[in-house]
Amino acid sequence: MFHFAAAGGAGGAGGTGSLIQMIIPFVIMIAVFYFLLIRPQKKKQQQRNTMLNSLKKGDKIVTIGGLHGTIMEMTDDTVVIRVNDVTKLTFDRSAISHSINSGADGK
Repeated sequence: MFHFAAAGGAGGAGGTGSLIQMIIPFVIMIAVFYFLLIRPQKKKQQQRNTMLNSLKKGDKIVTIGGLHGTIMEMTDDTVVIRVNDVTKLTFDRSAISHSINSGADGK
């Protein structure tokens, strides 16, 4: 009963306290989204941009579609890859999924 009497006597302060109690879960939710979703996604995008910028002629790559090849020519937007001795294909630079280290392919 004392709890109800104290809450009734502090009328103005109770409204401010309940506002803070409503805001705190939203702040926590935003922090969780930042640390679990936004921050890792930014880090992954930065690593991908670094990889795309470090590519050079002769690197072995895999496209998003799963096509393996070797870079023959590069411009700012496009990459020409050699799939076999005869076939050369042109792709957007953004279509490159990842590069393959020459020691990792097992040949």
